Amino acid sequence: MNAQKVNVQRPLDALGKSLNSPVLIKLKGEREFRGILKSFDLHMNLVLNDAEELEKGEITRRLGTVLIRGDNIVYISP
Repeated sequence: MNAQKVNVQRPLDALGKSLNSPVLIKLKGEREFRGILKSFDLHMNLVLNDAEELEKGEITRRLGTVLIRGDNIVYISP
């Protein structure tokens, strides 16, 4: 029986491919942020540059550089 190669990505691999690119982050409590992903760690704590807080898709605040704790993240969209 031949084993087929399966292209399976781990979540942190996908996050690594998004470095220095825009991402959309949804947090618990319905908060959303958009910015350039600069770094992350194994706990999925994120650093975003040029971050903006969004409400219903509209910018409510421009924040600059922010640290987002991984335990608050619902999803990350590249």
